[in-house]
Amino acid sequence: MDPNCLAHCLTDKEREDFDADGYIIVKDVLPSDLVTRLNTAVDRVNAERHPHSGGGPLEGRNHFDVIGSDDLFLELLDWPGSFPKVWGLLGWHIQLYHSQMIFTDPLPKGQSPRRNRLGWHQDSGRLNIDLEGDPRPRISLKVAYFLTDCSTPECGNFHVIPGSHTRNSMEFPEDTDLDPADAIPVIVGPGDAVFFDRRLWHAAGHNRSDHARKVLFFGYSYRWLKPRDDMTVEHYMERSDPIRRQLLGAGPSGGHGFTSPRPEDIPLHSWIREHQGDEAVGT
Repeated sequence: MDPNCLAHCLTDKEREDFDADGYIIVKDVLPSDLVTRLNTAVDRVNAERHPHSGGGPLEGRNHFDVIGSDDLFLELLDWPGSFPKVWGLLGWHIQLYHSQMIFTDPLPKGQSPRRNRLGWHQDSGRLNIDLEGDPRPRISLKVAYFLTDCSTPECGNFHVIPGSHTRNSMEFPEDTDLDPADAIPVIVGPGDAVFFDRRLWHAAGHNRSDHARKVLFFGYSYRWLKPRDDMTVEHYMERSDPIRRQLLGAGPSGGHGFTSPRPEDIPLHSWIREHQGDEAVGT
């Protein structure tokens, strides 16, 4: 990795905010020319996977396992402006376990959403049922790269309930379809990134703007967690450096190396140790 990425390491204030709120916003992570190229790639992938949608009444199209769909997406895997914050929050024993693209069309004029209350949820499905503890452990986080303008609340904005990552459950009364009173839309622009704890209660808003909302999500977890999607990345392996291969799921020493890794399984550990010292890698 480029050592210049060390200029973007997690700050004490970012860690404090992430621990308190369950998310942080980092402005201008992606330059405008990259945002333009990513938009083109997203449009192509969306058209290939939904060739007959053509806008219409669809509120959102949710595509999993997108990292292998375009070489440009691979660049986000260890992007200098964001990846150091990922290892700052989770540590070095990590992988990409999920990649996702959400393309949210504007609601046609005069049409109401299918439901008024947003689809509030925590990520990772059965983890929120099978795991013990209150709150349950973090295990993973996502980086959401916003490629379109969400600077006003009607753009299908990502919505969050700050601090809700410490709550295993939420009450949604049946006698109302209103969102929780402490829910807020996240205001971001093209090129901004939102880092959020998988336990944070969040939802996508209704898009009442005049443009689609496009977001790329990269989910990072500890290496012992089975990936959430198919991880179609084999075509990247030969041309990837050791750290990228780690992040893409390589395990040179076999299955045992995902819980008791050898040095060859975790080159990110060696890189951080070389550039930041023993204290940075901990145990």
